[in-house]
Amino acid sequence: MTTVHEPTTTAADLSVWPASTTEPPHGELAVGGVPLTEVAERFGTPVYVLDEAEVRDRCRTYRDAFPEAEVLYAAKAFLCRAMAHWVAEEGLGLDVCSAGELELAVTTGFPPERIVLHGNAKSPRDLETALRLGVGRIVIDSPAEIARLAAAVGPDGHQKVMVRVVPGISAGGHEKIRTGTDDQKFGLSIADGYAQHAIARILDQPQLELTGLHCHLGSQITSVKPYLAAVRRLVGLMTRLYEQHGLTLPELDLGGGHGIAYRPGEEALDLTALARRVRAELTDACATAGLPVPRLIIEPGRAIVGPAGIAVYHVLAVKHTGDTVFVAVDGGMSDNPRPALYGVRYAPRLIGRADTAAPARVTVVGRHCEAGDVLAADVELPADIRPGDLLAVPVAGAYHLSMASNYNLVGRPPVVAVRDGLARLLVRHESLADIRSRDVGL
Repeated sequence: MTTVHEPTTTAADLSVWPASTTEPPHGELAVGGVPLTEVAERFGTPVYVLDEAEVRDRCRTYRDAFPEAEVLYAAKAFLCRAMAHWVAEEGLGLDVCSAGELELAVTTGFPPERIVLHGNAKSPRDLETALRLGVGRIVIDSPAEIARLAAAVGPDGHQKVMVRVVPGISAGGHEKIRTGTDDQKFGLSIADGYAQHAIARILDQPQLELTGLHCHLGSQITSVKPYLAAVRRLVGLMTRLYEQHGLTLPELDLGGGHGIAYRPGEEALDLTALARRVRAELTDACATAGLPVPRLIIEPGRAIVGPAGIAVYHVLAVKHTGDTVFVAVDGGMSDNPRPALYGVRYAPRLIGRADTAAPARVTVVGRHCEAGDVLAADVELPADIRPGDLLAVPVAGAYHLSMASNYNLVGRPPVVAVRDGLARLLVRHESLADIRSRDVGL
């Protein structure tokens, strides 16, 4: 007698999927009213699906939680013209790291005065583009940038700037994404006086207007405490600047790094608690120092777009090697390098048919010529997984395509938006013709 294992999906299983996710019969998972199997059939695989309503709802959640603050979407998480348009319509500003991100946003119609330019090593083109397009603020990250920027602005020009400082706080989900300590490449240290020295130099440049301090502690932070410590240390620096220079800074930027859950049951940063406690800490610290409360700026990226994205792959091969079952798909580290870089873990799911088989432990791998090309190690999928099946990976909106490559000359996947039962192409697949067109020499 054959035992049939009926699929059981609980609310917890879908907790990391977009709020619009539904599960019609026979495994036909749908997002934004569109079955993912239809997206795969229409646009091919691999394909990235972006739930527009989820992006917009998360923008509004930030605006509601921080009504008095300026919220900047961190474009490095993922940027395309549609994404810039949605963010602008929802009232957020934009944080960019290059002339490329800046030009794409502005040519889409994003107001340049609502854009902040970051980067630890801004190129001459980055600075020239920022000044030409009228970017709102430039965040100075090294002493060399001060003279370079002042010269580019010219004696009769004017540019608002901030200074990225290092508060000496370790926070983040992996050592490669912790940026609040003195042993990494970003910012100017408070502890050794480099931040104070840079600020004094900026004050000697009349064409540069220092509006505030900036810090970014890291990424995938799930506790409020590091942000409270950062507030105290930055207000401490603001107090010293007032005492030494009579300077009152109107802005304080705490960056982003707000952690999200990639798998059911994982911890995420409590945004409501963050807003309430940061507001209280900032008010108390400024009251103690006798300073006016600066306007708060935050820069969420992953927390807005990450949970709105789904990656869909076809299974190409299933192979037993020793005690390990490898499930190979038609994408991999070229469209998602995060597992190889940071060891992150995902919860892929079979879609397109009912899974009546018992679950089995498998490792989902990519198609690339690297042993580290692993998308999801030691995860549960139905034991009858086979070539031709479709796998969907939730929480795939951030730092997937933005970090993608065409390793092995495999073109980068398309991005498809879904909303109200409709699917539309946002970014087309990178074809072999695209790749060949860049190769101009013999």
